[in-house]
Amino acid sequence: MRIRIVDAFTDRPFAGNPAGVLLLDSFPDDDWLQNVAREVNHAETAFAHPLPDAGEADWALRWFTPTTEVALCGHATLATAHVLHTTGAHEGPVRFATRSGVLSAAPHEDGSVTLDFPTAPLTRVEIPDGVAEALGAQPRTAVDTGPGVGDLVLELADEKTVLGLTPDLRALARHSPRGIIATARAEDPSRGYDFVSRCFFPNVGIDEDPVTGSAHTALAPYWSERLGRPDLTGLQASARSGRVRTELRGDRTLLTGHAVTVIEGELLA
Repeated sequence: MRIRIVDAFTDRPFAGNPAGVLLLDSFPDDDWLQNVAREVNHAETAFAHPLPDAGEADWALRWFTPTTEVALCGHATLATAHVLHTTGAHEGPVRFATRSGVLSAAPHEDGSVTLDFPTAPLTRVEIPDGVAEALGAQPRTAVDTGPGVGDLVLELADEKTVLGLTPDLRALARHSPRGIIATARAEDPSRGYDFVSRCFFPNVGIDEDPVTGSAHTALAPYWSERLGRPDLTGLQASARSGRVRTELRGDRTLLTGHAVTVIEGELLA
C-alpha cells in the first residue's frame, strides 16, 4: 500500500504543512486508520477511496490527527488532491464526500489547487477571562467560529505580537473546543500577504499547526470585512510557514495553494 508525505500550502519541500496521504479501495476499521495517523505523526493523515460513478462525489475522504478524527482539514485535502492529480488517479476537479459535506478541489496549470470550502460563521464574543494570560498577549477582539470549525479567533495588536507568541498551551486549551487562531494585519503588504496568523490546537493533539486551511475559512471573512476586499493572501507564520490565497464567495471560501510530494513509500502494516 503506497503512502505519501506531501507538504501543502508551499511550493518547496520542507515548508508548509506536511500531511500523510493514503489512497485506498475502501476504509478499514477506525482503529487501523487512527494507528496509521499516529504512526505518521503529522498534524493530519488523509485517507481516501473512490466512489461509484454518477454520485454527488468522486472520492470519500477522512482526516485523522495522531489522536483523533477531525471534521474539516484544508492542508490534507490539498495534499490529497495533489496526489490524485500528479499520479493520474483522478483527472480534473475532484469532489470529496466528507464529514463537512461535499468539498471540491480544482487543479491549475501552475500546479496550484483551489479548494472550495464552507465559510465559517463568525460571531463576535467577549474576550474570555484568562485567555490573554494563556496566550501571552492582550487580544483586541474575539470571534467564535461555531461548532463546524470550533476555533476562537483573536486579533492582536500587530504582526510582531503574533510572531512573538509563546503561549501556555495547557491553559489555552480551556478556551476553545479545537483551538486558538491568533491573527493581525500584515505590517507591510508589499511582502505579498495581507494578514498573518498562528494556530494552536492542543485539544486535538497539535500544539501549533504549521499552515491551517480550515482556519482560513474564518480568517478570510474576518479580514475581507476589515480590508474591504474578497481576494486576500494570508501568511501562517510558524517554523515552516506557508501562504494561503483566499477568495470570499458568500457562504463559500476558496483556498488556493501549492503542494509538493516529499516522501513516497510502502506501508507494510
